[in-house]
Amino acid sequence: DPDLPVVTLYPNWSEIYRGETITVRCEIHGGDTEWNYEWEANSIIKPPNQNEYRIRSASSLYSGNYRCKGRMKSSQHETTEWSDSVTLTVSDNKPRPVLTVSPSWLSPGASVTLNCEVEHPSAGWSFYWYKAVPDLSEKSYSYELLPGGSGTAQDSYIIHGQTHTAGYVCRAGRGDPEYHTDHSQPKFVWSAGQFVSLSASLTVSPDRVQHFTSDSVSLTCEGNFTEWRVRKFSDGRLYSSNCWRMTGSTCNIHTSKSDTGVYWYYYYYYDDVPILVSPVHPVTEGASVSLSCSLRTQKILSNVFFYHNDKLIQNDTRGELKISAVSKSDEGFYKCQYSGRESAQSWMSVKGEQDQNVMDFNGFHREGGRSVGEERAVRAGNLRECDKTESVHKVAATMPYLESRLAGFSG
Repeated sequence: DPDLPVVTLYPNWSEIYRGETITVRCEIHGGDTEWNYEWEANSIIKPPNQNEYRIRSASSLYSGNYRCKGRMKSSQHETTEWSDSVTLTVSDNKPRPVLTVSPSWLSPGASVTLNCEVEHPSAGWSFYWYKAVPDLSEKSYSYELLPGGSGTAQDSYIIHGQTHTAGYVCRAGRGDPEYHTDHSQPKFVWSAGQFVSLSASLTVSPDRVQHFTSDSVSLTCEGNFTEWRVRKFSDGRLYSSNCWRMTGSTCNIHTSKSDTGVYWYYYYYYDDVPILVSPVHPVTEGASVSLSCSLRTQKILSNVFFYHNDKLIQNDTRGELKISAVSKSDEGFYKCQYSGRESAQSWMSVKGEQDQNVMDFNGFHREGGRSVGEERAVRAGNLRECDKTESVHKVAATMPYLESRLAGFSG
């Protein structure tokens, strides 16, 4: 007599994840009888009447209890008993392993051990080890496979001779074809070795690592720089702290759970590009005007070079360009230069005395003669003149010569 049918899962893992390949088999041992197979399942997708059912991309639709029985091919009335039920559980959540690093703070040259843990450990997993490289443009990470870090049987990986702060991730794979988990969250190994040349130190008050929520904690940086920022690293991401912009060197935090993380100070500097200080509106002929050069961190400068239409017109110890009586010839582009750095150039318009009460801003329509901007527009085809019986109407287009530029800064 044949044995009771047995349902087996291959691979026989405690939990199957969406996208994995799994085979459900009905096995009947004993005797030489040939069998037809019948299945009973409470899954949404039912198996065919074959002894082997291969699920190539599992999902929760296949979850359920499976049992089978055999029916003799030679006598359709002869059947076995139903097998015991076997439960197939498919999770639609893709697993994400947890990476730990030890030590998280190290002296330069020490070894670091990475451990990768999957939620439901089994002998089927192999492990992949990567260095996490920040992509600042995308605010994310790219992953570089570590040497010998592809498909290791061990769930640990040792890095020898580490000297700098670095981030790492892992992921796991199993099955045939191989199924891969998501990458773990990045974990960082922190080293102060590359920062010692800055001669700065961070102190915490109260002087301890752990703090209660609602505590008042002060972070103070001592160093030779005047302007500091404080940043926080937590849960694999960089954050600005609650006091990311500071006037002094102390950051006071009223703690909460979200304040847990690694903190550090960095000094902040401006790429101090000069700007030209010049009038916005047209200057009237005969009036006086003063142009100057300014930095973000220093408003009054000396030893400034001034240029008119790219020609050097003043090169001495003065910090201002003064024109006592403006004429039409003074109209044009101006820029300044200080300590080898040039400002952007700006257009200064000059109008006649009779036009004082008429709006004219670098080529906007006004009655009377054309401005220099209007003449350029005519030549560029942007200004049309229309003859109407006894009068002439001028139609002026907005001039393309208005230019606004900001002197940028970087940190």
